[in-house]
Amino acid sequence: MEIAAEAAPTEIVESLSRSGFSHANPEWEIIMDIQIIKADEALRERYTEEIAPLVHATGPVSYDYHFPKREIFDDIVSRSWLTDGTLFAADATHLALEGDELLGIEIGFHGPEYRERQAALGPLWGDMMAAGGLTQDDVSEVLERSDHASWLNPVIHSRVYYVHALSVKPEARGKRVGMRLLSDAMDRARKAGNRGLQLDVLSDNPAVNFYQSMGLELLVESRAPKPEEHGVPPEWRMGIRF
Repeated sequence: MEIAAEAAPTEIVESLSRSGFSHANPEWEIIMDIQIIKADEALRERYTEEIAPLVHATGPVSYDYHFPKREIFDDIVSRSWLTDGTLFAADATHLALEGDELLGIEIGFHGPEYRERQAALGPLWGDMMAAGGLTQDDVSEVLERSDHASWLNPVIHSRVYYVHALSVKPEARGKRVGMRLLSDAMDRARKAGNRGLQLDVLSDNPAVNFYQSMGLELLVESRAPKPEEHGVPPEWRMGIRF
């Protein structure tokens, strides 16, 4: 499928200009070849198998606490990706593509949707049990651990755009894919009338430095005793006001 080119957001052009990039610079051409587009039905089917690993990479120790069995995590994320209105759905995802190659993703939505999308996962658990890949004990364990970890995520207020997942493949690092994805999310959030953008990140994640370089600041640090006993570090809510 041919993908139409998009214009780079103003802040990206200005940032690259300050960094010495220009249209004649080969590194600029590499960046301009990367397209940020909203996932549609065709792209949803094409990239289903690549989504769960990208999401997991945003916080492995946290997701491994929530989901003691990795196959359960992969299954629920893949099913959610194909189901609109759920937490990891394609309808909330923008993709970074270089040709047909998926380089990274940004999953985000209007803040109050978080709990709605989380609740919408319910029927998918039933589907997984019906398919024989999940037992009632598995569900009970995931729900108990998720309840323990829920204290790590403060309430997201209205008129705030929430980035639920921002992930770039290791082989694509150095191409400023994360910058493109986050700048695009900020641009869309502003145009939608939001007052700011927020996200949650584990405090020991190197991405903290990247978010700070993009203008986000620490808003609150959250701890939860039981997850911390299993090696889950404090969670940082970071954000930027528009």
